Order: sequence, then structure tokens, then C-alpha cells
Amino acid sequence: MTSTPTPTVFPPLSRLADLVHALTSGAATSRQLTEIALDRIAEPTGQGANTFIHVDASAALVAADASDALRRAGTVLSPLMGLPISVKDLFDISGQVTRAGSLALGDAPGASVDAVAVARLRRAGAVLIGRTNMSEFAFSGLGLNPHFGTPLSPFRRSEALVAGGSSSGAAVSVADGMAAAALGTDTGGSVRIPAALCGLTGFKPTARRIPRAGAVPLSSTLDSIGPLAPSVACCALMDRILAGLDPVLPREQSIRGARIGVLSNVVLDELEPAVASAYERALQQLAAAGAQLTDFHFAPLDQLAQINRYGFSAIEALAWHRHLIAERGMQYDQRVRKRILRAESATALDYVDLLAARRALISQAEAAWREFDVVALPTVALTPPKLAELEVDEEHFIALNAKMLRNPSIINFLDGCALTLPCHRHGEAPVGLSLAALADNDERVLGLGLSAQRVLDAAR
Repeated sequence: MTSTPTPTVFPPLSRLADLVHALTSGAATSRQLTEIALDRIAEPTGQGANTFIHVDASAALVAADASDALRRAGTVLSPLMGLPISVKDLFDISGQVTRAGSLALGDAPGASVDAVAVARLRRAGAVLIGRTNMSEFAFSGLGLNPHFGTPLSPFRRSEALVAGGSSSGAAVSVADGMAAAALGTDTGGSVRIPAALCGLTGFKPTARRIPRAGAVPLSSTLDSIGPLAPSVACCALMDRILAGLDPVLPREQSIRGARIGVLSNVVLDELEPAVASAYERALQQLAAAGAQLTDFHFAPLDQLAQINRYGFSAIEALAWHRHLIAERGMQYDQRVRKRILRAESATALDYVDLLAARRALISQAEAAWREFDVVALPTVALTPPKLAELEVDEEHFIALNAKMLRNPSIINFLDGCALTLPCHRHGEAPVGLSLAALADNDERVLGLGLSAQRVLDAAR
């Protein structure tokens, strides 16, 4: 006999701790949570069709039943056990085709093994609910996909605003309660942008923290794997499981006395008024809670646009895609194809110079940022733009895509880690505040993020 789903135990944006409590207290079963998620995906008037490229309903229910059986027997594998988790279509799942949001890989063979990140989620007992839609080959910050549809931000959905990319479906799956948390990737903001535009928390770890084996690459230099979820605590648990660590929260660092460097150049240029207002208000709230805020101008950022005229993503993507484009280039999203092919004019010397410039910039950041616990910046300069305008005006698409990627891509270039926290008031357009640090400071960023989110949520 099939159990009756009880949506009240799994409202959209439920925090993982609340879902774990529902499971441990007997208020819900994994099958019920999974059925609720599947019902939301299948809702004809909802976003499921644009959010998921593949829904693995039968396997998810089998996994949910197995989780319930383990729990009845007194075995709990991790806090994720029994919770429905979505997986970006960039990751291999054994037996499934990894399309990376593209038609060009549609007839590729199914994966023989899980990606490392997927295998770690599976070992933790997560219920893998399905593969989420994305910008094709992860090469856009706006989230449009002409092949499988474009997921929409939950904000003013009737206005059809984009969810951001490239992990667009990942964000919407969480925002709409089709998953408890999502597995995404971040090369220039692809976790943090959709998290910000959908009112979620997202975490981009140090690139080497989580193995990338089994994920279709965009940039072998910049690619990172990270979670999108309702809170910092949710992201921290996901991150530790993905990193192969014990699934416990990092030590919370008090916001009182925290040294926060507030970037004053590049990242504040041409902010939308709604972004500027919410960001300034968030900084004031952190200062009122005792944080020590210091404005600082990091001059090397002023040269980054010129340094990055080709960028790692285009050059390294071309190396991976050149044969596939030659065979199936007309099956690509042509905007993505053009971005990849712009690297055809780059030389080996350009790439060597880019590597050297990155090393130099990281060295300068290590000297300038060491006096701060974290650095603050607006996650993105924009609120969610309208899909229709981006679909019909290529110049508008190019301009907004560059503007959307500008702030978060700085952290990838510097080999850093960063959280985005929602800092808008309820009912306002979604805005993200980023707290960032350089490589291998993930635990510090997460620990301070736990405290910062408490402050920001109290004022929302």
C-alpha cells in the first residue's frame, strides 16, 4: 500500500535539519518526502518539465524504501540519508547518459560508473531524484537552454525571469521543493549566481576540495563542485560529504569581531539599485552585530578584464570540444558554440601568459587579503532579468551574461572559496551577499557564514 504524501513536512525551502528531524521523529518517511518531490516535479503548471532533463522516479523510490528500512533497523548513514537530492546534468550517474544540457551528447553511451561526487552522495544514503537542466555545457551565467527549456526564478514567476546559470535547474529544484538540496558546479559563478537569483544559499569550495572525476569539464583550471540549498548549515553538510569528510557542521565563528574586507572596486560598478540597497543594508546589519568592516581597494582587479580577454573557460573548453564541434556543431546552442570558438585565435603564448597572470594575482591577493577573515562583495550586480528579452536580443544576452559573471568569476580566478547568502527582504527581488576567502579557507567561510546568516535572517 502506497503511503500518502504529507507536504506539510516538506514545504519548499525546508532546511535539512528539519527534514532529518521529521525522519527521526517518525513524522515522515523517506518515501513520503520522495513522493512529495516527485509530485512537484510532475505538477503540470509547475517548473518540473524545464527544471529536470531526466527524472529517475522508480530508482528514487527504491532508494527511499531502502533508506526507510535502514532507519527502522537503527542504521543511519549520514544526515542526508533518505533526503531527495537533485544532480546537475554535468555528472555521470551509472547507466545514464550525461548530456551536459546538450543535444550533441544525446546518443552518448550511459556512464559505466558514478562520478565521485555522485558516489559520495549515494554512499551517504541520499535519494538521487533526477538530473537537472543547465546552461549547455555550463557555459553561461544566465541559465537559458534552447533544447530543454529554461527554468524560471521563483521571484515574480508570472513575469518569466531567469533563474541564473549555469546550475539553473539545480536552483529551481530546491526553490520549488522538488529536492531538499542540489549538486551543482561553479566555474565562474554557476552555483552562486542561480542561488542568488532564486533566494538560496550556495557554496563554491576551493576547486581541489571535491574531486571532479566523472563531471563534464568546462575549465580544468577553474571548475569547482558545490551545493545549492536553503541555508549555510545545509550547504556545509553537503560540502563535507562531497569532500569525503565527516558530515558535521564546522565550528561557528561569531560575527562579533569578525574582520570583513569590503571590496570597493570593480564589484560595485553599475549595480542595480535593488542590489545596491540590499547589499548596503546587509553590511550595516553585520556591522551592527559587531563585525569589523573595512573598505579596501584591491587594485589588481582593475586589470582583470584585460588579463581575461580569452579566459581559461574558452581556451580549455575548446580543447575538449573541438572534435565534437567539428562533428555536431549545429546541435549546440549557437551562443555557447560562439563562446567556445572565440578561443580559436588564442595562442599557446596567450595561455602561458594567462597562467602567469593568475599566479601573480593570487600572490597579490594573499598579501592584501590576509588581514581579513573574509571579503564581502555583491554576489551579482543584477536581479533576475526577463527571459524574453534575452531570447530575442543577442547583444543584450552577451552584455548581461558578462555582467552576471563579473563578480563571482573573480573568486574562481583567485582560486578562492565563497558563500552567497540571501540578503533581500521578503517580497523584494532576490539579492545575494558573498563572503569569500582564498584557497583552503572553506571551513572559515562556512563557520562565519553560519553566524552571518543568522544575523541577516533576523532582519529579513
